[in-house]
Amino acid sequence: MRDYINEYRDPALIGAIASQIARENKRLCESGERQINIMEICGGHTHTIMKYGISQLLPANIRFIHGPGCPVCVMPKERIDHAITLAEMPDTILATLGDMIRVPGSKKTLQEARSAGADIRALYTPLDLIKIARENPRKKVIFFAIGFETTTPMTAILLEKTIALGLKNLFFHINHILVPPPVRAIMLDGGEIDAFLGPSHVSVITGYQIFAPIATEFKTPITVSGFEPSDVLQGVLMILRQFNEGRREVENQYSRAVSAKGNEKAQELIAKYMLSRESFRWRGLGDIKKSALKLRENYAEFDAEVVFKEFLSYEPIDDHKLCLCAEILKGKKSPLDCKVFGKACAPRSPLGSCMVSGEGACAAYYKYGLK
Repeated sequence: MRDYINEYRDPALIGAIASQIARENKRLCESGERQINIMEICGGHTHTIMKYGISQLLPANIRFIHGPGCPVCVMPKERIDHAITLAEMPDTILATLGDMIRVPGSKKTLQEARSAGADIRALYTPLDLIKIARENPRKKVIFFAIGFETTTPMTAILLEKTIALGLKNLFFHINHILVPPPVRAIMLDGGEIDAFLGPSHVSVITGYQIFAPIATEFKTPITVSGFEPSDVLQGVLMILRQFNEGRREVENQYSRAVSAKGNEKAQELIAKYMLSRESFRWRGLGDIKKSALKLRENYAEFDAEVVFKEFLSYEPIDDHKLCLCAEILKGKKSPLDCKVFGKACAPRSPLGSCMVSGEGACAAYYKYGLK
């Protein structure tokens, strides 16, 4: 049986790719050494880079910059407050993904609301909500849905099943966000980014060509890469080859799972139930047009933002003054630049969202000893 994990962690393979990177980098720097800043968009890449010491295998002039590819990290406080407000309504069950429960809102976390008596549940799969809604017919069951394009199809499937089963007590607070708009916003903000490692799980759904307009507009190489050490290194190698060959385009390193067009059935399902919001406020990045999804109007009876709108405020709420998460998400700061990193802000007492999520940059630095 083929080993689909360890073969991508093989030391000989990793060493061979690192040697190729060194040769391509030498060729690139023949006319004078230059800094190459590569933003890994996805938090999964950040953790691979930290866990396996990828940076130490690269020439000193190649630097990783951490991007906004953590859906928990970019959720603004006012929307976390929505979840808390909804959870604290009488006869209500609120369910969401695990990391979301610990992210600070303006006054408290969902975890603290649960400790005070609110019925808040962490999900392994959104489809568990079918059983929860059936077992609690007299309660309002609310799904606080988060995630990029990767997790959006499951929410659409859940809504489809909810309608098919005639469930009237299951509601959706949609916080699904899209990757290309914030990447473009970061480039327009003047970030010193030379290339991107594109998110592979997102690209399984969307297809890698979704990033082609960004590569063309900003003349910036993008390689959609897997999450194993050899995947990340090969993605870097492909970027350097693009520079040496005078190309600026999207390439697909993760061909074993990602195609140009992606999962078209999943895309059709999402389009059936959701459409783009005019604007969405990202934690640290501000308002970005067409960067998130919402339910279509003909499904308003299931939309928690419509059904419970009188309880919800959209007034922007700033982050803690000492927290640098906003600048980290833009790629302008590192967790090590933060004065409270590993001190006042740690996994058990996070001030900002980047320390909470399993995909957050601060959590990665803390977990792998870069304090």
